[in-house]
Amino acid sequence: MSKVNNKVIWITGASSGIGEGLVRLLAEMNTKLILSSRKLEALEKVKNSLPEPSQENVRILTLDLSQPDTLDDKAVEAMGYFGKIDILIHSGGISQRAMALDTQISVDRRIMEVDYFSTVILTKAVLPSMIKNGFGHIVPISSLVGKFGSPYRSGYAAAKHALHGFYDSLRAETYTKNIFVTLVTPGFVKTNVSLNALTEDGKAMNKMDEGQENGMTAEQCARKIVRGIEREKNELLLGGKETIAVYIKRFSPSLFAKIIRKAKVR
Repeated sequence: MSKVNNKVIWITGASSGIGEGLVRLLAEMNTKLILSSRKLEALEKVKNSLPEPSQENVRILTLDLSQPDTLDDKAVEAMGYFGKIDILIHSGGISQRAMALDTQISVDRRIMEVDYFSTVILTKAVLPSMIKNGFGHIVPISSLVGKFGSPYRSGYAAAKHALHGFYDSLRAETYTKNIFVTLVTPGFVKTNVSLNALTEDGKAMNKMDEGQENGMTAEQCARKIVRGIEREKNELLLGGKETIAVYIKRFSPSLFAKIIRKAKVR
C-alpha cells in the first residue's frame, strides 16, 4: 500500500503544470485533495475532469501566493476541510526571463514573495498541527536553478536558492517530530512556466522555451515526485541531461562558469 493512501494532501499551483499532474495521479491513490491556485474556473475544470468517485474527496481553495497577509487564513480554511493536512506540496510559483540589470526591483520582490515567502508562510501555518498529529510531509518544488544560477533568471534563482536554505534547516529541526521534507529540483518540464515567466517590467514572456518544449511531461514528473514522497527522499533531482550541470558545478565550478555563460537559456 502506498504511503500516500488515506492522506490529506494540499497542492498549490494545482490548476496547471506539475501541480495538475500531481492532482491527476494522487486522485487515483485513495487520497483527499485540496486544490489551490488563483484561478477558480481552472481548478474546477481540473476537479471535474477527474473520475466521479475521486471528486467526492476533492476540495477547491483559491488563493493568491503574492498576497502574504491572506495566507494564514487560507491555511486555517484548508485544514478545516478534512480536519488536518498530512502532505503540503508547494507547486505554485512563477519564473523569470530577464537580465538582472534590466529587471525592476518590484519584479524581484514579486518573484521572492510568490516562490519563497508564500511557501514559508503556509508551511509555518500548518506545521504545528502536523507536529501535534505526529506526522507531516512538506514538498517544495524548487528547480535546477535552486542549485545554480543562470542568465535571465537571477530573481528566480535567488528565490529557489532560498527554498533550499530554509527547508534544509527545517528538515534538521523537525527530524525527531516525524516531519519529512522532500525538496524537488526539476530540470525541463513541459509546462507553461516559460510562457508565464516575468520579463524585466513584470509582463509575461508569452514564449515557450526550447528546453521546456522538449522536457519531460508534467505527468512523468508527477510520478517521480510521488515515488520520492513515498520513499521519504530528502531531495529529488529530476530531468534529463540538463541535470548533469549540478555535478559539474559541484566538482568543477570553473568549468561550469564557462559553460553557463555560453548556454542557450532563453
